[in-house]
Amino acid sequence: MKTVVITGSARGLGLCMAKRFRQKNFNVVISDIKEEMLIKAYEEILSMEGKGKVSYCICDVTKTTDISELINFAINEYKTIDIWINNAGVNQTDKALWELSEKEINLILNVDLKATIISSKLIMGEMIKWNKGAIYNIEGYGSNDAMMLGLNMYGTSKKAVTHFTKALAKESEEKNTGVIVGRLSPGIMITDFITTAGNGEKINLPEKTKKVYNILGDYPDVIANFLVNKMINNKKITCK
Repeated sequence: MKTVVITGSARGLGLCMAKRFRQKNFNVVISDIKEEMLIKAYEEILSMEGKGKVSYCICDVTKTTDISELINFAINEYKTIDIWINNAGVNQTDKALWELSEKEINLILNVDLKATIISSKLIMGEMIKWNKGAIYNIEGYGSNDAMMLGLNMYGTSKKAVTHFTKALAKESEEKNTGVIVGRLSPGIMITDFITTAGNGEKINLPEKTKKVYNILGDYPDVIANFLVNKMINNKKITCK
């Protein structure tokens, strides 16, 4: 039975993907920073039909030691990790760059970019030993060069994640590691992520933006179904 590990999966898209993998008979390891949210998510997933086991592990992705502990936890529980999804992310407050504090900037870059890089590095080292596995990173606003007031640092980090993932896929292919590296593009999702910054501050969306989200947005369970099916069926190490 295959195993998936998803960071930032106590709610939103991460939780919905975990539920879908459980329905597909995967062993599922969810992780997040708050234990109470993890326990609630764990119980939700367990209540669904599926033959795979479910486990949870507290993980602050800004700490390398936490990421290492999550990897070791999953390996100890299930021997190998077949799919690793770097889903953890935070939004930024709706401010221009010069209005952001250094602490706010560091939080966005550390969670949305650096954690993806470090997690990919560490799990790649394990998957290379097995000559198999798949790593998926989440794209977001800015990955396609879109720009908006109040999303400078978030968009910058997501643009960097896109380049990083393409480059890692190319490295994996040229080194013949056997590890798939891919990007997940969920698009606009209707969750509290779009109205809450990483520091907990509420984001006041402009009316124009709200209208766009209402027209183009979709719910995370719908997006999760699509993405999980794609990951399960994907066999390509893509550099595009």
